[in-house]
Amino acid sequence: MRRMDLKSAYDREDDGDKLITGRASPRPKDAATLMLVRRDGPQPRVLMGKRSGRHAFMPEKYVFPGGRVDRLDGRAKALSELDQLCELKLRKSSRRLPRALALTAVRETFEETGLIVGSPAELEGPYPPGWEGFYNQGVAPCLKGMMFFGRAVTPPYRPRRFDARFFYGFAEDLLIDERAPVDGAELSDLQWVTLDDAMALDLPSVTRFMLGEMAERLDPTRADRDPAFLRWTRSGHSLERL
Repeated sequence: MRRMDLKSAYDREDDGDKLITGRASPRPKDAATLMLVRRDGPQPRVLMGKRSGRHAFMPEKYVFPGGRVDRLDGRAKALSELDQLCELKLRKSSRRLPRALALTAVRETFEETGLIVGSPAELEGPYPPGWEGFYNQGVAPCLKGMMFFGRAVTPPYRPRRFDARFFYGFAEDLLIDERAPVDGAELSDLQWVTLDDAMALDLPSVTRFMLGEMAERLDPTRADRDPAFLRWTRSGHSLERL
């Protein structure tokens, strides 16, 4: 798989968004996304979908399920929590509670694909706003098996900015069953694709970079690679390891 250099990970021309001119840069909003990986075929496959053309941010690009953190996501009840190392890495990178970021990725995956990261359970409400549909399936989230592998902050020259945390996990460990993903208003053309086929899609550059990171983690000798942190500094684009 072809890797990309750091500069192209923040290519100004690749997401269809307009650049800021003559005004202050907005503060990035916390966001979380989940790369689901299937290992039941000759090659690992990941779930990707096409963003609606109505989106102002990255329209018609292929991405992983995910979205903005809601204020009360961290209050959602779960049957299992993140493992200690994953939580420690997230605490280094965020003022948000680690579980709030992971729960956002679970909620957004359900809303955008219909897939459930969780197990059967009957938990009493009230539920945080936005979680009613999830819990009404007779399930509860499970965070064990979700791994933090990347963070990227949208550069300051963008009118919409996100501080996104990237999680990954194996479908056989995370998903409640083998149901097919369902297209919706947020994502369409949902499909499980090999990493090489994913690289051939119309991707945001940061998504392309994270696919390369994922390819390295699927190598058993590099599975414990530290999470990547992409951001803009006064000296230009920066890549650190958390």
